Amino acid sequence: MGLLYAILLGAGGMIAIGFFLLVSWAIYYDLSRSNIPARFDHPLKLRFIYRILILMFTMGKLLEVLGLCRQVVFIRFLLDLWRPALDPSLSSKDLHFDGVPVRVYQPKSPSAGRRRGFVFFHGGAGMVGSILAYEDVCSKIAKESDSVLVSVGYRLSPEHPYPAQWKDCFAATVHFMQNAELYGVDPSQIIIGGDSAGGNFASIVAQQLVERSDLPKLRAQVLIYGGFQCMDFNLPSYQQNSRMPILFREKVLHFGLQYFLKDSSLSYDLLKGSHVPDEMRLKYGKWVSPENIPEKFKRQGYERVTLAPYKLDVYKQVAEILQPTFSSLFAGDAVIRALPETLIVSCEYDVLRDDSLLYKKRLEDNGVKVRWFHAENGFHAVLNLFNAGFLTFPSSIEILDNVLDFVKHL
Repeated sequence: MGLLYAILLGAGGMIAIGFFLLVSWAIYYDLSRSNIPARFDHPLKLRFIYRILILMFTMGKLLEVLGLCRQVVFIRFLLDLWRPALDPSLSSKDLHFDGVPVRVYQPKSPSAGRRRGFVFFHGGAGMVGSILAYEDVCSKIAKESDSVLVSVGYRLSPEHPYPAQWKDCFAATVHFMQNAELYGVDPSQIIIGGDSAGGNFASIVAQQLVERSDLPKLRAQVLIYGGFQCMDFNLPSYQQNSRMPILFREKVLHFGLQYFLKDSSLSYDLLKGSHVPDEMRLKYGKWVSPENIPEKFKRQGYERVTLAPYKLDVYKQVAEILQPTFSSLFAGDAVIRALPETLIVSCEYDVLRDDSLLYKKRLEDNGVKVRWFHAENGFHAVLNLFNAGFLTFPSSIEILDNVLDFVKHL
């Protein structure tokens, strides 16, 4: 009995030491790598969240090295642990739209007529995130806007590489548009939207729908801090927020290459712009130019960086990232002009901020009606923290309130 007690005590001690080392590593990594501007509100709260994420990714990597579990699977598991109770004023049903898993949220209260529909694509770099992880966000939008909301569980990379993600989103959206009346939805009042990678997918789906004359026109699109171009990673926001939690510039490149199943060693050439052919620089440079970004966003520090000489071998490996089906900023004028009314949400402390500003200008220059909300104290992925208790950020509530106001006043 004494021996068993000693073994258990020793094991408990080892676990405690291991946990202490992990926490120490998370604190060290945060303090040595991240840079939170002094003007940012709630830095301690953000550091706490970021350190939790560092712990999650570190533990996942250790499990992967030990051959027990892939890091991405571990992260998905942890993100799905939070299971909020469904609001009693809503019903939900798990279905498949053209083979794609979806969850349909519907208000229980009777409606005088057909409701609007909202198709939502979650974020997560195309590799993590799920219907369950976005239950809070989606149920809140459905309830407060009195809409039928479809949350799309698209396939994830690396098991299902690009373009599976946006194609699933497109297939689910088309199915919903064709069968909207079965869910009490007016087919002419369907909105699509998403955050982060989901915002990128929404922009692509909206552009693909322009060619579908057999379907009603989208009523609107909601693009929440998405990425819309992969030509220039040295725009002002990429420099100013290069080490701002929770998304560093280096991680944008790292996750992007992982998403496409490409070697992470290509990050250096992408950062310099060596992947962009000269003809694309001439064609797209007018849209990606920092001259299109208002001066107030350059005052926090910006040094113009010229793209490095083109390397054909690099371009051949990553050519997909410059196509409109990923860099949606590069769609033709005819497609852009046909897009629906748009809400664009950007965050001041987000490395992807300027992608939103550039896409906003591209839409406005082509006559698309745009409403823009800029979260002055927002950072990437803050939307997911609108209902996180003491970890809730005011900017997350502001973003959600603006989305709801936009939808309700369409």
